[in-house]
Amino acid sequence: MDYVKINSVRWDEHVEEGYVWTRPVSSESIQNAKNGEWSLLLTPKKAVPRDWFPDNINGKNVLLIAGGGGQQAPILAAVGAIVTVFDNSRKQLEQDEFVAKREGLNIKTMQGNMQDLSAFADESFDFIMQFAGGFVDSVLPVWKEAYRVLKKGGTMIAGHNNPLECIFDIEALEEKREFIVRHKIPYSDVESLTHDEFERITKNEGVFFGHTLHDLIQGQVDAGFLIAGFYEDCGCSALDEYISTFFATKAIKH
Repeated sequence: MDYVKINSVRWDEHVEEGYVWTRPVSSESIQNAKNGEWSLLLTPKKAVPRDWFPDNINGKNVLLIAGGGGQQAPILAAVGAIVTVFDNSRKQLEQDEFVAKREGLNIKTMQGNMQDLSAFADESFDFIMQFAGGFVDSVLPVWKEAYRVLKKGGTMIAGHNNPLECIFDIEALEEKREFIVRHKIPYSDVESLTHDEFERITKNEGVFFGHTLHDLIQGQVDAGFLIAGFYEDCGCSALDEYISTFFATKAIKH
């Protein structure tokens, strides 16, 4: 079962549906960014702290891993960064290409699996933003590859799903707000669901994986990073009134 292909197709469909993470930024947002007024999201609601970005991002080589959708990349390009977007979905990349053409921005796009950044040379980038680790079966290759392509002293910021959400029966949680503990972490749609459940759930959401906190955080440390920042956020889960369902990390290549 090629889950990478399934997720590529599903995110292409999300674009057609106008899903929130596929909607291109407005011309007004681009103009504001050029005037120095901008912010970006790694998680659903909280803006990334401004001091997580380089003091002067103009001219910096920036890589967005699984960062298509016409949202973050155009803003970074508008403030002068040299931006490359690497994403599994062709249509998500087309959203960035659309904004780039509309606004006269220079954004390079490339399709591929975030676990394999072999298209890029060692120490190619000053700054990395990483998204959507829940759509690959292991984040450890992502951290190792990101460390390789990041320059020494560079920063990687990443958004993560809290794996706690994955211990519950997914359909009961999302449809009925019932908290039925059912799954172990690490979680996998491939291994943890019945055939019928897999067909229903992945048709809407894509194939998802709930990684351990060890892999999400210590995995970065094991790859060579120093964790230098952390914050939590909420999303659109029934769990949000009890615990933050997303978090973000800032890591330095030292």
